[in-house]
Amino acid sequence: MTQHRINTGDHPPIKQYPRCLPLAKKEADHLVKEMLDNGIIEESSGPWALPILLVEKKNASTRFCVDYRKLNEIMKKDSYPLPRIDDTLDALNGSQWFTTLDLKSGYWQVEIRPDCREKTAFTTEQGLWQFKVMPFGLCNTPATCERLMKTVLHRLSSKACLVYLDDVIVGQTFEEHLNNLRKVFQKLHKANLKLSPKKCRFFQKEVPYLGHVISTEGIKSDPEKFKTIVDWPRSETVQDLRSFLGLCTFIVIL
Repeated sequence: MTQHRINTGDHPPIKQYPRCLPLAKKEADHLVKEMLDNGIIEESSGPWALPILLVEKKNASTRFCVDYRKLNEIMKKDSYPLPRIDDTLDALNGSQWFTTLDLKSGYWQVEIRPDCREKTAFTTEQGLWQFKVMPFGLCNTPATCERLMKTVLHRLSSKACLVYLDDVIVGQTFEEHLNNLRKVFQKLHKANLKLSPKKCRFFQKEVPYLGHVISTEGIKSDPEKFKTIVDWPRSETVQDLRSFLGLCTFIVIL
């Protein structure tokens, strides 16, 4: 099975001091314990150490992140290609039924090579920890995820399923669709990859996918994406402006 590699060449280890999180310390401690109990992280004794930050998600829950910017700067980039979105959408022409599948915490289902794990290390008041699986914010993880999915589903044609990172969609007639879906499930099961039931949609005539709405009538832009731009709050910082411009660029590309 595919494992994620962190190639930093002969660059010396990076060590950054932890940031002060007085208002979020309790939440950070809880998330660290939860990840430790679930086998996501383990104790580290290496020379690498990076700071953490907590990001609020849309559902008001908290996502635990590590600031990997310094590590990403020195990492050798993986050139494995991601699918062109326009090619992916064109391949759906003529489909009558759609199912979208989403891996449960997709990145956390991909192991990091044991000799690379210490480079993911982060510090908290509880100690030094490192990831056993791919964390968010790490360079090259999209390429690794795409490589994994292509390996798992490589014998299925684009008419049976389309893969973009950890999102899978299958179409065609109902009978073909059912048969294709069965094949996808068998391959995911064999690779021990788990789906998120809440994020999967089965046997639909219309589904949102890659910033578009796919249906038997064709492809159109997802109105929710444009609503996000219209409702975007006024930028107060350079980072806010960069985030807004990044969203606009993404939608233009779509």
